[in-house]
Amino acid sequence: MSKFSFTTGILHCDRQDPIEHGSVHKPIHTAVAFGYEDARDLADVFQGKVFGYSYGRQSNPTVEALQKKISLMEQGLASVAFGTGMGAIGTALFSLLRSGDHFVSSSFLFGNTNSLFASFQAIGVDVTFVDATDVAQVESAINERTKLVFVETIANPRTQVSDLEAIGELCRERALIYFVDNTMTSPYLFLPKNVGASLVINSLTKCIAGHANVLGGTVTEMGNYDWTQFPNIYDNYKKGDPRLWGITQVRKKGLRDFGAALAPEAAHHVAVGAETLALRMERSCENAMALCQFLARQPRVKKVFYPGLEDHPQHERSRKLFRHFGGIFSFELEDDIDLFNFMNSLDIVIASSNLGDNRTLAIPVAHTIYYEMGPERRASMGIADSLIRISVGIEETDDLIRDFEQALSKVA
Repeated sequence: MSKFSFTTGILHCDRQDPIEHGSVHKPIHTAVAFGYEDARDLADVFQGKVFGYSYGRQSNPTVEALQKKISLMEQGLASVAFGTGMGAIGTALFSLLRSGDHFVSSSFLFGNTNSLFASFQAIGVDVTFVDATDVAQVESAINERTKLVFVETIANPRTQVSDLEAIGELCRERALIYFVDNTMTSPYLFLPKNVGASLVINSLTKCIAGHANVLGGTVTEMGNYDWTQFPNIYDNYKKGDPRLWGITQVRKKGLRDFGAALAPEAAHHVAVGAETLALRMERSCENAMALCQFLARQPRVKKVFYPGLEDHPQHERSRKLFRHFGGIFSFELEDDIDLFNFMNSLDIVIASSNLGDNRTLAIPVAHTIYYEMGPERRASMGIADSLIRISVGIEETDDLIRDFEQALSKVA
């Protein structure tokens, strides 16, 4: 854990280790191969006896510096970086689960994650989807083959908030891996470690990088799970600190086999973007609250979904857990309004599929990122055809409100 506060720790993280030529950032190391004068040293690195760099697919000095930064932000023990957030989720599950295993997942999932879990079902890893806002539903889905529970902090796009504390206690009691996707909140708004998370996912593409110019993802080991009791750890990785057996298998087995490595140039972009995470999140959350309060008063808006509003089902839970309520919300227009005409009437807000950008983005959910699920699955998740998701940026608040106001007036 850093002796500094959040932003100070991020800004000076690289300098805790010597940096070439006195640089204040870790330089971009593009080398894929790393040479050793003594071949025994190369063998020791491969066997995990000493730390070093063997091949760019598994390790790189620039990527390693970013991994340390993410571990610092999450107050975790170690992190592994991947080319995308989906690469991080898929590789971690691939390396830890085996055919016949079962896991429990929140039914309120990012669309690609939902698709990925369906693919795991097709190869013999069973998954049960439940309403994770209620810990009783999670508990009822656990069976003798269950290995882990997977949840997102704030669901995309309807902003349901899982019962994070109670699920963490349940996983501790049942000796289950507790896998928490922190993308929608970021380590600035929420630390999954505090609710007993075992492993934490971050899509670096979103809030942490923030500038819509890079893809990346990480898995972070929190040190809350006893890996000595997990039956799927291979003997090769039962070395050293047992708290790191799981993340070592994710790195050595998963990252090596899938090859979803983060490029050093991308790692550098993420590291620089992360320096302003707290500043950007403060502004984004402030804008989101103001916009939601404005939209909730509009007669042409049927419903606004945002944990910061008092009528949100998990408002009090969110107030307790999160520093702020996040920069993502969604809302439904009245049925007689064409949502495409509304979105086309927005001047500042961009029609785009990303999240956590400096710019405010909007997307028609049912027609895009959740289209492949089909109407039945969308209905089970409460995704109406008129639902629009907003990722709120750092523009001036008054400008954003005026933009939504004029767009509503045009379609009304």
